Amino acid sequence: MSDMIFVTKQVSELIDPILSEMRFELIDVEYLSDRGRWVLRVYIDKEGGVTLDDCAKVSGELGDLIDIKNIIEHDYVLEVSSPGLNRPLKKEADFIRAIGKKIKVRTRAPVDGRRNFSGVLRDFKEQKLALDSEGGLVSLAWSGIEKANLVYEFND
Repeated sequence: MSDMIFVTKQVSELIDPILSEMRFELIDVEYLSDRGRWVLRVYIDKEGGVTLDDCAKVSGELGDLIDIKNIIEHDYVLEVSSPGLNRPLKKEADFIRAIGKKIKVRTRAPVDGRRNFSGVLRDFKEQKLALDSEGGLVSLAWSGIEKANLVYEFND
């Protein structure tokens, strides 16, 4: 397991229960090198959306905890933000909430000769997505999904 995956897993396991107590949902954790500095990004959400004050409050709570546990052994920057309009879909609950909405999906291996799909998520049952894509209804195994995001559509 690479260091980046190890760090994101360790941080997720550490902060998820704390965020739940604070009434936030952990959406995603990213750990990456950005322009020569290490960045730990934590994406959170809550009913009604996340404010700048929420991000500051969560950052203050989590920063010290992550440092005390010594998960990251060098300097890094902690960024806490909302997932934005094109939020990632990671957990089963994310896909269930996204039924009826437009999503983009990239699979690990080609399905019918392609890896990238977009369309309306019609259903999520028994670990399979039913995606109404350009070419019709496509069934994709959840385990084969590399990345998935909501696609926010602006209405005129």
